[in-house]
Amino acid sequence: MFPWALRHLPGPHQEIFRYQKAVRGFICQEIIRNKLRAPEAPKNFISCYLAQITKAMDDPVSTFNEENLIQVVIDLFLGGIDTTATTLHWALIYMVQYRAVQEEVQQELDAVLGAAQAICYKDRERLPYTHAVLHEVQRLSSVVAVGAVRQCMTSTCVCGYPVPKGTIILPNLASVLYDPECWETPRQFNPRHFLDKDGNFMPNKAFLPFSAGHRMCPGDQLARMELFLMFATLLKTFRFQLPEGSPGLRLEYIFGGTLQPQPQEICAVPRLSSTCPGTREEGL
Repeated sequence: MFPWALRHLPGPHQEIFRYQKAVRGFICQEIIRNKLRAPEAPKNFISCYLAQITKAMDDPVSTFNEENLIQVVIDLFLGGIDTTATTLHWALIYMVQYRAVQEEVQQELDAVLGAAQAICYKDRERLPYTHAVLHEVQRLSSVVAVGAVRQCMTSTCVCGYPVPKGTIILPNLASVLYDPECWETPRQFNPRHFLDKDGNFMPNKAFLPFSAGHRMCPGDQLARMELFLMFATLLKTFRFQLPEGSPGLRLEYIFGGTLQPQPQEICAVPRLSSTCPGTREEGL
């Protein structure tokens, strides 16, 4: 009833407020850095938003201001941290479970990128198998099985069923991601779900990990970029395997806000270990 009182009460929740203050401080520094840059075409989200603030200065009903900018950046940062990290956890687990898939991804990365150190998002167009594997990770792990709660604002009809105004709606994303009418092997890890007969990347309309429509995840493009860049960089740099004596992987998920994998150890072996003496396995 009195959420403002939480800031004045002792307890572990105070740590959240400290983190929030640190994040706001970082964002404010980035805003100042963008303001001090020489005038030029906007190159990032903050500079674009600052340009909109300037354009809307004479609009009395404009919502473009620095406080809203801070909140939007916080939403973009925090909204995808858990889901992005969890998806990458599942990706590494699947790469250990399906060694042949891991090797094929690394062969494609080596053949297309060679010794190039940096991977850019545009490279996904030249890496159809890597792109397909990451999509299959997102599909099968279904990190957010149920989408965000929505409310129907007007009475409507969906597939012949009446949906009255005010109805609370929970989109079941997993029902689409595992639909046997949309996927050849819905309960199996199969990157071919996203490849045509010639090995080219092929999108699927039933791929909805970010939900759909006007109320889908606003950070989906950011998440796609983060996932591809981190996944491709990890697979290009390391070979992932179980440590010696491991009883095997546990693929059962932990149900919570997201579907988390079980805690377990995986070794990241530098792929240049055979030519670079002194390298060692790193536990994840």
